[in-house]
Formats: sequence, structure tokens, C-alpha cells
Amino acid sequence: MVCTGNICRSPFLERALQSELDRSWGAGAVEVRSAGTGALVGSSMEPAARSLLESNGYSAEGFVARQLHAELVAEADLVLTATRAHRGKVAALHPKALQYVFSFREFADLVVPLGDGLPDAGAAMGTGEAADHLRTVVMAAKAQRGTRAPLRDDDADIVDPYRQPQVVFDRMATQIMEALPIVARALGRA
Repeated sequence: MVCTGNICRSPFLERALQSELDRSWGAGAVEVRSAGTGALVGSSMEPAARSLLESNGYSAEGFVARQLHAELVAEADLVLTATRAHRGKVAALHPKALQYVFSFREFADLVVPLGDGLPDAGAAMGTGEAADHLRTVVMAAKAQRGTRAPLRDDDADIVDPYRQPQVVFDRMATQIMEALPIVARALGRA
């Protein structure tokens, strides 16, 4: 999960998706991490974002911001970003990531048409391995690119609430929470 400061959007995404995937696959089967393109390294989660995360039933306990670097991107099977601009920054750090980097809301939009056509994590691979399932879903989402008109930036990006009024934090949380069930379902065990 990537945003700018790694104190609002990406930690919210990290903690919420990690919790959902732990419920689906079991704790530790999938590791969700976050970083920022201009991280406030060592900072905890911004209080307004933390409050919204916790009000949605997720924990921010122990979160510490870190800087995005090429090795993090290279190690990932999937990189989800807050905005399309972040997607470009990820690709600039590690060009091969163009195969597996999406904005969060774009990814949700790309997996919706797959619906029940998403691979069954248990049956499709025989092993039920989370990593294999994730890679299969990423390939399916990538194949959806270009099959219809792209989202407008307002629909693909998550608003940046940093140093903004509470209403912007609320909008950020709404944007994330609307797409989260779609992404969690796609990446989770069927």
C-alpha cells in the first residue's frame, strides 16, 4: 500500500486489508505492508485517520511510517496505491512493477467484472496457497486493463486528507471502505 506520507491513506489500507485477509486466509498467510513516497519516517498514524480506522473495527496499534524504496516494490506480488500518481512513482522505482501496480480503487473496479469468475483459491490451485491465488488475481486484473474506458481520476484516486478538515478524512475513509470489500473478496479465499 503506497501513499505520500504513510500516515493517513496507506496505513489505513494496510491495516484494514491485512485484517480482512487474516480473516480469510489465517494470520500470517498474506503480509500487507505500506510505505510512502515522501514518508514521515518513524511517525505514527495521523490521529484523525487512526480514529476512522478504529471506528471501522481495525487496529492501528504499533504502526510506524516508512519510506518506499525499490526493494519493497520488487519483493511485492501486488502494489496498491492511493492515486495514479503514486502508481507512476512505484513504476519509476521498479519498472517491472507495471505488471502488478494499481491504484486501490482502480484494482477494485478491475476485479468487479470478474465476479464469480475469480479463481477459487482452494479448488483452482489444489493447494489453496494465498500467494498463488494473489498472483492469479493480479494477472486477471491486469488482463482487464484496456477492456473498457478507464476511471476518471476522481473515481480512481483516494483523496489526500493530510492537514485537511475532518470532512476530507471522512471522504477518504468512505472511498476506502466502499472498495475494501471488493478487494478483500478478490484476494481472499473463496
